[in-house]
Amino acid sequence: MAAIRSFFLVLCSVTVANAVTVYSQIPLGAAPTSTAAGSTASPATYTGLAAYDLTKLVPPAPPNPLPANAFPIVLMPTADLVNGLGIPTKGSFFGFSIEMSVTNQVLGINSSFINVPFLNFASLLVERAGELLVRVGGNTQDYAMLVDETPDGGILGKVSVDPNNPTATPTLVFTNELLYMMANISTLLNINWFLGVPFNDSVNIHMEIVEQGERILGQHMLGFQVGNEPDLYAKHFHRNQDYNAYSYYQEFGLWRDAWNNDGSVSNKSNMIGPSLSLAVWPLEDVWNTPFLTDYQESLSALSVEKYPLDNCNAIYPGNGPAVVPQDVFGQYLTHQSGIGIVSAMLNSTMIAQQYQKPFIMFETNTASCGGFPGISNSFASSLWGLDYGLQMVYSNFSHALVHFGGQNVYYNPFTPPPTNQSYFHQWTVGPIFYSVMIMPEVLGKTNTARVVDLFANSNNEFTPGYAIYENDQLARVALFNYMTESAGGIAYDATIQVGGGNTGIPGATPSSVKVKYLLADSVAELTNITWAGQTFGGQFETDGRLLGEEQVQTVQCDTTAQTCTIHVPAPGFALVMLSDAAAAGSEATGTQTFSTTAVTKTANTAVVDASAVAGSNGHSGKDRSSLGSTSKGSSGAGKAAGVVPGVSVLVTVLCGVVLVMKTLAS
Repeated sequence: MAAIRSFFLVLCSVTVANAVTVYSQIPLGAAPTSTAAGSTASPATYTGLAAYDLTKLVPPAPPNPLPANAFPIVLMPTADLVNGLGIPTKGSFFGFSIEMSVTNQVLGINSSFINVPFLNFASLLVERAGELLVRVGGNTQDYAMLVDETPDGGILGKVSVDPNNPTATPTLVFTNELLYMMANISTLLNINWFLGVPFNDSVNIHMEIVEQGERILGQHMLGFQVGNEPDLYAKHFHRNQDYNAYSYYQEFGLWRDAWNNDGSVSNKSNMIGPSLSLAVWPLEDVWNTPFLTDYQESLSALSVEKYPLDNCNAIYPGNGPAVVPQDVFGQYLTHQSGIGIVSAMLNSTMIAQQYQKPFIMFETNTASCGGFPGISNSFASSLWGLDYGLQMVYSNFSHALVHFGGQNVYYNPFTPPPTNQSYFHQWTVGPIFYSVMIMPEVLGKTNTARVVDLFANSNNEFTPGYAIYENDQLARVALFNYMTESAGGIAYDATIQVGGGNTGIPGATPSSVKVKYLLADSVAELTNITWAGQTFGGQFETDGRLLGEEQVQTVQCDTTAQTCTIHVPAPGFALVMLSDAAAAGSEATGTQTFSTTAVTKTANTAVVDASAVAGSNGHSGKDRSSLGSTSKGSSGAGKAAGVVPGVSVLVTVLCGVVLVMKTLAS
């Protein structure tokens, strides 16, 4: 280890002359004015950026009558004895979808400056699932153009906004620096990428992002999304009003032909579609064209994008009905939400299996157009997101990507601070990130997880549960309680029995089980959320690392009755691990965390001439040549003395970032 440290010290000393390694972190956005933490307020009292809105809602009243607060769950020990199990699923089921126009807020400024909190959040997922899938795209991908240089020298820039588009989607330009930043992230963590292509022009097809994405990202490039929510194109005036599913099928074919004819693209089978929003066409409209048969060899996956509700009227008045968040709060606190969302896609998941294609929820979250205050940023979204995700696994989805939308949305898994919050360790976690982080612990590390909905407690919508089988052996049970305790009697006890009794097979209930809890005092809680006793803290309090000691409870079972009784608080989620192997599969094997030696606005502040970054999210074009960039073709590539191109950026990151390995004792 000493030799390795010396090696990096030498590299740092030789690169410092020709590379900017650290400088003051100034994320995008304006200063918000916020209600006090924990207050309950009308949305009208808050005028700042949505991501920092602390407006609280009132938890819905408990149902009347209450569901049973004690009930049995009888399970079979092996998958062959269970009907209705989902297909085997990877632990990396949940990933991220990042709107292309905000990648410089979430990922980093350029290939030489990657946001350390993003790396820490991502590391938590990679250590649990082995990989993280990230899609860069969204509404902005259809009008995005790869250019040599942006007007302000940043990695991307918004050129204009279509006044006819209800989502105010900008025309976007970006440079290869965005792709190199993604590639450098993948040298630090096992992150694999999806990209969206510009589907706005099928006459002059721009294959540049495919060519460069494949070349720069290499094995970490999973596939390219061809068309984003094409069923909304006519509504948003992106196509003629008679545009339909057959029109999309035809356009997709033009892209397929361009793909096959492009000698610079080696992989001819990584196109992804149709990515409908389901707001206008059902998926069956596309399946009824020759889409599947004609493009089977070109498709790597089938995709869809779905939100349960939208809040578009709040941003674009007149676009749909106005929604009062308090009125719809209860819709996110029921098992029926996830069931209802996936119901329109059950036929399509079966079709995907017939064609041997993964079926991916390419973009989802609590509500389109940014989500709802008090719902998307509350504990309710943690429970809802995990239940919804498990319902997708049970329904044979292969992956689901949770969307980021910048600082003026409520639903981000995590968000950098606004401009006036300049201390480095001040990102804000979104409650739905807990869902994303817990999912691989529920599914385990073997990539063989099969999930079944237990329809627990007589199929009560407020107390759902799932069983998870790994390698066809019962491994874990996931139990939810959507209700908030008010006058007692709302927490429940689930009594688990494995085999035995009237099952006709010998009892296999363990003598003890381990349990982790996801908890908050209320479904309306915004920040005081814990998973197994650990938390990310409150607003502006996280650098992406968990705080506190992990608390895993051991529950002794009744070996005479062959039952284990699990208490589930209200509200709360319990992950029950039925064996030592299941518990080990739910643990992080080693946490790689990232910290920085540059802290802003203290004695150790790193100073950079403001003109170098003003109005920009990266290097200015005029200064680019003097920096030690590894971007192939740039005049500065490899200029750092003695550093091989392709390594200097990684070294730059490691010089500005301290790698801390917390490993299990050997």
